Amino acid sequence: MLSLEADVEAHALREQGWSISAIARHLGVNRKTVRAYLNGERVPGHRKRTVPRVIEPFVDYCRIRLADDPHLWASTLFDELVELGFDGSYQSLTLAIRQLGLRPHCEPCHAAKGRDVAIIEHRPGEETQWDWVELPNPPAAWGAGKNAHLLVGALAHSSLWRGALAPAEDFAHLVEALERVTSRLGGVTHRWRFDRMATVCHPESGRLTSAFAGVAKHYGVGIDICPPRRGNRKGVVEKSNHAAAQRWWRTVADEATIADAQSSLDKLCLRLDNRRRIRDGQKTTVGALAAAEQLRPVPAVSFPAEIREHRKVTPQGLVAWRGNSYSTPPGMPGAMVTVIHRLGSEIVELATPSGAVVAAHLRAPDSAGRVVRDEGHVIALERSVLAEFDTARPCNHKTRRPISDAALAESARLRGHPASHDPAQKVVIDLAVYAATAARLSIAPQHDSLEQQ
Repeated sequence: MLSLEADVEAHALREQGWSISAIARHLGVNRKTVRAYLNGERVPGHRKRTVPRVIEPFVDYCRIRLADDPHLWASTLFDELVELGFDGSYQSLTLAIRQLGLRPHCEPCHAAKGRDVAIIEHRPGEETQWDWVELPNPPAAWGAGKNAHLLVGALAHSSLWRGALAPAEDFAHLVEALERVTSRLGGVTHRWRFDRMATVCHPESGRLTSAFAGVAKHYGVGIDICPPRRGNRKGVVEKSNHAAAQRWWRTVADEATIADAQSSLDKLCLRLDNRRRIRDGQKTTVGALAAAEQLRPVPAVSFPAEIREHRKVTPQGLVAWRGNSYSTPPGMPGAMVTVIHRLGSEIVELATPSGAVVAAHLRAPDSAGRVVRDEGHVIALERSVLAEFDTARPCNHKTRRPISDAALAESARLRGHPASHDPAQKVVIDLAVYAATAARLSIAPQHDSLEQQ
């Protein structure tokens, strides 16, 4: 409720050009309340009933249940109340929970909520805030896995922000994305602010890593590390992350390429440069504030970080990388290779898992759709294909082919049978038995002499 004095103050400030949000902060009330009084929808000095009548008998039960379990879902509590006779709507329950403060505050879950928040003034050209955004469910054609990665950089004074998609969040890809975003912002500020990402500092202590200290010296910037779980300290980039996720990522089509998505993000950032601001009582835009910041130029030479990405060789002996294809020597279809590129260099190297470099090419512009082939690879591939080419007719797979003798012999050996199927070879003749039989038959019987006696 607004008193008569507060209502007069709100109308006076509105006439002076204050925004509704600024008036709400000045009076300490909600923006909807200010808007309702300015539009004449509410009468000053008359309090609008905030407690739904239907929830009153159940307030104590809700307070007890939410004190027992501060993370109890409102839908679960609604089901319990319906069984107790509550005939209100789910929306009336959630409204009562918010207005009556029935849910206790949980500090670990609301580290940046439910507390006083100070507005931090940033001088022009003083600070750039950086943060990674993990974007879920990217298009399958990107090959990014469960999440795509977006580095967002925002100028703390003007709120101008830009973003760059990256395949990963490791050190080399961070350095590459920093250069791309810094160029899109138009220059380098005096200081950079990060949260406790492991590629910048040691998360436990917040001390810079030796690798990123070299990056900071290359750009000539000071580094500020946020305290743990203090998202408000870099609230400008956090708001930019929210805009990127809700206003851009949710609308990226399944058939969009990485280049298409990056282009649509750049267009959104340019549109958001027209956001209105009031500084020192004067209306301006984010783009105008950013143009007035005196940024230092981006270094002409890139920091020499080395990017390594794994790829699979196609049957045509090509490796796809950044929207182009690069050739490999013949004999490597299906093999995994590592694409190596040092920032600032024009060379792309292809190496085996053991580290042997098998090809080196001049890098083509990203997403150009070019096929970069080494002349030696083309000649060697043609020779390999021609050497393996055969003009003989394909085999007839319906031809009758009985089991060969060699296979039958091996089969008999496995079964413990004689190796041959010839019946003559199965007869065993003992010569000693043959000799004894012959000797016995050579003696004539004496039947006549015995009869005469």
